[in-house]
Amino acid sequence: MENRYFGTGRRKNAIACVIIRPGKGQKTINGKPLAEYLKSNVLVMDVEKPLTMLNAADSFDIVARVRGGGLSGQGGAVRLGISRALSLISEDNRKLLRKNGLLTRDSRVVERKKYGLASARKRFQFSKR
Repeated sequence: MENRYFGTGRRKNAIACVIIRPGKGQKTINGKPLAEYLKSNVLVMDVEKPLTMLNAADSFDIVARVRGGGLSGQGGAVRLGISRALSLISEDNRKLLRKNGLLTRDSRVVERKKYGLASARKRFQFSKR
């Protein structure tokens, strides 16, 4: 059996299970190619950041299953999953990824709406008279 490395990533309401194995650089999310699934070039670059940092963009095949959230949250979840899987390969990878902040989960989530307000912080227009 070939070497496979697993990583789980979370961002906002999205959860991604990522499998990395040595290969030719094919990247799929939920059965679709990476660029076709994420649509935005900015999101594609963000997801590929851990691979480009380690100069390993064409040496691993990536299969990700992601659910929940929107495209931005899903992209962030996949990026964290890739980073965690790459960190299992070698300690040097882990140090470089940690130094660049790719192993830290982004814990920001949408703030809840408060009663008496229009949204979480926005107030209704004030009327003096």
